[in-house]
Amino acid sequence: MPAVFETDLALPNKRAGKVRDTYTLPPSTDLLGNPTSSRMLMIATDRLSAFDVILPTPIPGKGKLLTQIATFWLRWIEDQHLSPTHLITNELDLIPDEAFTNSTTRTMLEGRTTICKICKVIPIECVVRGYLEGSGLKEYQATGTVCQVPLPEGLTQADRLPEPIFTPATKIDHGHDQNIGFDQACEHVVDLGGRSLMETLRERSLSIYVAASAYAKDQGIILADTKFEFGFPVDDQGNITSHDPILIDEALTPDSSRFWSATDYQPGQPQRSFDKQFVREYLESLVASGQWDKSSPGPQLPDAIIAGTLERYTQARNLLVGLTH
Repeated sequence: MPAVFETDLALPNKRAGKVRDTYTLPPSTDLLGNPTSSRMLMIATDRLSAFDVILPTPIPGKGKLLTQIATFWLRWIEDQHLSPTHLITNELDLIPDEAFTNSTTRTMLEGRTTICKICKVIPIECVVRGYLEGSGLKEYQATGTVCQVPLPEGLTQADRLPEPIFTPATKIDHGHDQNIGFDQACEHVVDLGGRSLMETLRERSLSIYVAASAYAKDQGIILADTKFEFGFPVDDQGNITSHDPILIDEALTPDSSRFWSATDYQPGQPQRSFDKQFVREYLESLVASGQWDKSSPGPQLPDAIIAGTLERYTQARNLLVGLTH
């Protein structure tokens, strides 16, 4: 299928993130004729980021897979009463015809669109780790801790932790997110609720992770780690309408999580994964050979890496959501 690298809609407040383009849908009426407030239109493109760099090569169809997986999880999280979420619908009918342009048609957005509540974003990445990998492994090998959380001695790559840990990071639009300790995270959101807010986010993030891990394990996937984002709903004037944080953006996708094969799991080594680790390993080989330094612009991806990435994302969708979606 044709790749969608960027969108251009005649709607206000466009913001292009690493993967998603967002716009504001003005107030209108719903399918029953009831008036609605402004909502956010979020489109999952086929862009791929790694090491916080947007790569120039899209993965055709990736955005549709992400939307299927994220929508499934957001509804599942709501059904399990783990957290309210920003998800309203995936229906394209709520986008007015006049929003579409010559470069971005309604057909291009099919399967990759989410309409959601507008929120004030809490500027913390809520990372939960159940296994030792990535930046957490590097820090542990150097200090015996992960984001200032002490861990037992003698752990190796991909070991399961005694219990999941909450390791927040700063959330920034450009550059590398920075792992921080819990106390630092409290200071980072002091104007939004400080420690009380962070305790709520920690409890909610851990609860979602534990429940989702059990579900994923039954489907043959180990949820090694993941990250969540939360926000406060706002009205059309930007005023916070509820101080109960809700889950926003995406949830538990191969872009935001490490998914490992449960049947092939062996600690002490890299794992067979259904996420973008496949791309990271290729890029690390370029870094090791001096062909890239992890700065923008990123390198073009060869066809084999594009196909391998799409295959892994599709496997994740099929295992977690099912073949019929």
